[in-house]
Amino acid sequence: MTEIFDTRVSADQYLDALNETVYMVGVSLFIGALLGIPLGVALVLTRRGGLTPNRFVYTVLNVVVNIVRSVPFIILMVAIVPLTRIIAGSSIGSTAALVPLTIYIAPFIARVIETALLDVDPGILEAAESMGATLGQTIRRFLLPEAKSSITLAITTATVGLIGATAMAGTIGGGGIGDLAVSYGYQQFDTFAILATVIILIIVVQAIQSLGNWLARRARKD
Repeated sequence: MTEIFDTRVSADQYLDALNETVYMVGVSLFIGALLGIPLGVALVLTRRGGLTPNRFVYTVLNVVVNIVRSVPFIILMVAIVPLTRIIAGSSIGSTAALVPLTIYIAPFIARVIETALLDVDPGILEAAESMGATLGQTIRRFLLPEAKSSITLAITTATVGLIGATAMAGTIGGGGIGDLAVSYGYQQFDTFAILATVIILIIVVQAIQSLGNWLARRARKD
């Protein structure tokens, strides 16, 4: 029983790994949101029945999103190693992991944003049109504000998904909690390291989900 608590990993190593995970999630989520939110809006606008329907544009965007989302992250990460080396200068490390993480999460965010915006009452858009709002005004003042609660939950879901992806990135040297679990827990048979990383990930996910739920409730009341 005491062997479970026999570990080679120090508290500082756990903290460093957690910091790397937060770095990877934070940066890739930010860049992914910058790409994914406009993409999600474009999917809603150009689809049949949208404010600016365009079959060609919608089909291209829809196919691209579906293709990227259909590839498991671990395969995507390996497949774009040459691109990662060009952009980051290396295929190993937390900074290099940002490339596949961003490519992975941007289409996911686009799809959940699309779903959130499609839930907006069509009457809201009709009201915007009757008031003579431009397309930009309709998006900024009517569409996005009405969907902010759903968008908050969508971003929360994306964040949780990214945490899982960073853990997978660690299996091929991406750094973070996943790398620590593989390097020490799996390869060196450190049971405590595996248990500790699992507990850390559970706590982080629960904290993010709780925060997201709270923010969504606040947004719903506004």
